[in-house]
Amino acid sequence: NSSIVKKDNYALIEPDGLVKNIIHGFDNCDVTILASPKLGASFVDYLVTVHPGGKNEVGFGYAGVETLLYIIEGELSVKAGEAPYELTTGGFVYCPPGTKLYFANNSQAPVKAFLYKRNYIELEGFKPYVVSGNTTEMEWIEYEGMKDVWIKDFLPKDLAFDCNFHILSFKPGASHGYLETHIQEHGAYCLSGQGMYNLDNDWIPVQKGDYIFMSAYCLQACYAVGRDENFAYVYSK
Repeated sequence: NSSIVKKDNYALIEPDGLVKNIIHGFDNCDVTILASPKLGASFVDYLVTVHPGGKNEVGFGYAGVETLLYIIEGELSVKAGEAPYELTTGGFVYCPPGTKLYFANNSQAPVKAFLYKRNYIELEGFKPYVVSGNTTEMEWIEYEGMKDVWIKDFLPKDLAFDCNFHILSFKPGASHGYLETHIQEHGAYCLSGQGMYNLDNDWIPVQKGDYIFMSAYCLQACYAVGRDENFAYVYSK
C-alpha cells in the first residue's frame, strides 16, 4: 500500500487500504469514508457498495446539508424526497438541503457508488433544486480549449448551487495546461486509466480505483500515462 495522507493538504488513498464502516441507515452495504473534516475537507466523500437487496430507507442527508450520489457501476433505484429515479452506470442525483436521498438495489448484482455530503452555503435569493442525469448521455466539452482534455459538468451554471461535480478525462499524454493554485477543494475518485499527479509539488502515480483529496490552495496538475485508456476521474469542486 502506497497511500499518502498529509492532513489539511492532500491525500492519495489506494483501494487496498480501505476499511468498511458501519453507518446507520445503510443496510447490506459496504461503506468507506474517503474524506472528511478530520482529513481537512469541508465535505465528506464515501465509496459505497450496495449489495443485492441493499438499501437506505432512513434517508441520507439532514437539515442544511446537500448530497450527491453517482453510480460508478450498476443499477440503483433512488428517491430524492418523493421523486423516483432509476439510475444506471454514469447516473447521478443531487439533493439540496431538506431533500433526503433514499436508495435500494433491486438488481442481482452489486452496485458501486460515489456519495457526497456537505454543509450548504446559502446565497440570499437563490434556492437549489434536485438535479438528475446520466453522464454517459452528456457531451464532452473541451477543457480550457484543449483538444485532448475533456470535461462534463453535472450541475447547471446557476448560483443556487455552491458546488459542482465533473468528470475530467485526459487522453494518454495529455495534461493540465499549468500548475493550478486555487481556493476550491477537490475530492476525486479515479474512474479509469493511469496518471501522474502533482500534489503540492510531489509527483505521485495514480490509477483507476484511487481516491485523491486536494485541499484549498494545494498546487495541483496531472498528466495521463499508459496506452489504451483515458485517465478520468469524477470530482467535486
